[in-house]
Amino acid sequence: MSDLITVSRLCRSFGSFQAVKDVSFKVGRGEIFGYLGANGAGKSTTIRMLCGLLQPTSGSAVVAGADVARDPEGVKRRIGYMSQKFSLYPDLTVFENLDFFGGAYGLSGRALRSRIDEVLDELGLRDRSRSLTSSLPGGARQRVALANALLHNPDVLFLDEPTAGVDPASRRDFIALVRRRVAQGTTAFLTTHYMDEAEYCDRVGLMVAGCLKVLDTPSALKANHVPGALFEVRTARRGDVTAALNAIQGLATIQRIGAGLRVRYDPSPGRDRVAESALAADPDAVVEAAEASLDDVFRAVVDQEAQ
Repeated sequence: MSDLITVSRLCRSFGSFQAVKDVSFKVGRGEIFGYLGANGAGKSTTIRMLCGLLQPTSGSAVVAGADVARDPEGVKRRIGYMSQKFSLYPDLTVFENLDFFGGAYGLSGRALRSRIDEVLDELGLRDRSRSLTSSLPGGARQRVALANALLHNPDVLFLDEPTAGVDPASRRDFIALVRRRVAQGTTAFLTTHYMDEAEYCDRVGLMVAGCLKVLDTPSALKANHVPGALFEVRTARRGDVTAALNAIQGLATIQRIGAGLRVRYDPSPGRDRVAESALAADPDAVVEAAEASLDDVFRAVVDQEAQ
């Protein structure tokens, strides 16, 4: 698999503040690459550099064969970009938006009309083509923004929190569309706050305070950073149950989640032992085995950095 993005010791400072610090990674063709982190971690600054919108302070990056510092316009011609703000003109119809952005990408005439027809069909927007963009629900506007980003068949698609504020069903549909395009050879670079979306990524990098702290497949990240066994405990007597679970040898973390607790042991004492202790403190407690998630990985890495 050839690399479409190569980043080496990339840095960006704003005055004395280092937003991105010595970041290096590669992304292959046909890969969904997840780039996660809290607000202010350096995700969007990285994307702006990779899209040719912001000059690096130091280091280098090559995207689809174009150097982001030496040839930012070349980068822009080779990529598609979609942000959480969707970047659409609300007073234009769907077709007019696509026509305008297609012209900005250098398409015209029959070639542009053909591409508009293709993306309208690909993204299920044919029946919306004459609708004002402002009249569309959030999920449909999201698909129009994706259509704009795909008009010129880019090698790399940058998706900067593209599903923020969109309902869960529309988020699932959107990820399915992206995966279908990636299966055709496009590389997707995704930032998101939704950890369930990140589960679909081939690899995930986690930014903390401007640094890329971990990078691996979702399964490897869970195995390496969330070892042992996880349990979810539903209880109305959280304080008593917490004290009982704290007494079991091997406790690694215990967190308040909604109305219950999420508990990790390493090594695992076994579900029966956890249930026995929880029920002794609350006869109505319910204990269930749980699977590790990328949210658990995120918490583990951030907690480790805070120590």
